[in-house]
Amino acid sequence: MGGNGKMNGDLAGAVELAEGVVAGCEALESAIDLAVFPPCPYLQAVGRALGHHAVMLGGQDLSAESPGAFTGDV
Repeated sequence: MGGNGKMNGDLAGAVELAEGVVAGCEALESAIDLAVFPPCPYLQAVGRALGHHAVMLGGQDLSAESPGAFTGDV
């Protein structure tokens, strides 16, 4: 199961979401694969928030558009 943030939210929200996924899905980690895909500028901070848990981290493209469901190139 995976989810991406497109270009929505900010750094604090991305970290908070990652911490919530880790806390809320701990019992599922051995049953399913979990992944989060924050906006590229937040990859390092979200990776730190995920720590050594089984939740995977992935990247996505970034666009110059205002927040919304846009993707482009970094």
